[in-house]
Amino acid sequence: MSDIPGENDQSDPLDPLDSFEEIVEAETTRDPDLAVIEAGSRTLRTQGGPPQADVPARPEDPEVDKALREVEAELATRWGETKLEPSVTRIAALMDVLGDPQRTYPSLHITGTNGKTSTARMIEALLGAFELRTGRYTSPHVQSITERISLDGAPISAERFIETYQDIKPYVEMVDAQQEYRLSFFEVLTGMAYAAFADAPVDVAVVEVGMGGSWDATNVIDGDVAVVTPIDLDHTDRLGETPGAIAGEKAGIVKQDATVILAQQPVDAAQVLLKKAVDVNATVAREGLEFGVVARQVAVGGQLVTLRGLGGEYPEVYLPLHGAHQAHNAAVALAAVEAFFGVGAQRPEPLDVDTVRKAFAAVASPGRMEVVRRSPTVVLDAAHNPAGARVTAEAVGEAFQFSRLIGVVGASGDKNVRGLLEAFEPVFAELVVTQNSSHRAMDADELAAIAVEVFGEDRVQVEPRLPDALEAAITLAEEEGEFAGGGVLVTGSVITVGEARLLLGRG
Repeated sequence: MSDIPGENDQSDPLDPLDSFEEIVEAETTRDPDLAVIEAGSRTLRTQGGPPQADVPARPEDPEVDKALREVEAELATRWGETKLEPSVTRIAALMDVLGDPQRTYPSLHITGTNGKTSTARMIEALLGAFELRTGRYTSPHVQSITERISLDGAPISAERFIETYQDIKPYVEMVDAQQEYRLSFFEVLTGMAYAAFADAPVDVAVVEVGMGGSWDATNVIDGDVAVVTPIDLDHTDRLGETPGAIAGEKAGIVKQDATVILAQQPVDAAQVLLKKAVDVNATVAREGLEFGVVARQVAVGGQLVTLRGLGGEYPEVYLPLHGAHQAHNAAVALAAVEAFFGVGAQRPEPLDVDTVRKAFAAVASPGRMEVVRRSPTVVLDAAHNPAGARVTAEAVGEAFQFSRLIGVVGASGDKNVRGLLEAFEPVFAELVVTQNSSHRAMDADELAAIAVEVFGEDRVQVEPRLPDALEAAITLAEEEGEFAGGGVLVTGSVITVGEARLLLGRG
């Protein structure tokens, strides 16, 4: 375990969070709850607005852009992320010829059904705030493939991505020649991430599984801390048809003598995970028992939360993300970082609360309840399964006072689309169905047929082209007038959200 770095210098007069308590105290003539909410929003405004999501655009240099496209084209010839041979044989062989770079740094390994990427970003922010050099590997990407591999809190440059690929390419080809199947797209990217982290070098890696756990390509690391976000039904054809069965696969990231941070889980999933922890002598911390969310209030641009960690309470933490689910992700992330530093085990004292506040205030999660336009407000969220759709629907109702919400949904054909639409039906006044450019996208007419059964014919509009769907939804949201409070939520797939993000001028 790493040591906790020294506390931050408290003499910085420009620190916007230093004055938090003074702001609340000064609001003596107002309702105290409103004063706290306003303090959170004012704290954010002093930092110049919400954190900007780190989604890179295409390289400006034509030669670099050409080289990146060539790498992307070569990777595209390999098995895609939905075609799997359940083993770590090939990735282990690649790591062996590369000299096992993944063993040169400690790591936190994250699995679960929903919330993995947001939790990974929060963990990364916390570790970085304590002056550790971080590497983060997440998937899928929103807009640019380079997003998947981050160093020091930012995606690696296109130049470095290309260089890393070229460095490991001869070893990839060597393994390809020795194995029954070539390394997959995800396996090569995983090898690139682990090599890039070792080359940096990083102090700690934050790694999100691609799918499952036991046989996921990332599972050639031995995470000091294993994090399991909420488990629900997704990828049931590969992982199992119950939360318990799915948990059996995801429990594969729990290694001997590790610390396991468990978000709130269905009973059958929790039983499986706890049994695995016992089998490998792992230490367990459970949300709602050893740590959790004590309180939360909606604030402008996000929420103000009090978290209970393994070492004590962390009050008045501003989180610039919407929804109760993000507050729970924050609690999980905090407990994971505490466990990494030995809080609650080797160390009784909590992390420095001011450093924790600064870290959370700087968190961004592209494509997760992200506002990309005003008048009317357009929100992007990458919910792609019923569980994700339910928490998104709840978060939209809590964070925005839309008088009329228009949905834009483009989904993948291998998902539980009916369940996703049913989760959104209570909050969407009307729905525009569309499709993204992926070969996995469900045909817009096929999606519309299901949508009509859920919403009724009068509430469904079909626009196969995403630009047309966005225009139609914005027009519908504007029908009540400029100040009527209509809004648009674009959802259903990370790919749909990424393409909408580009069309709306982000990235």
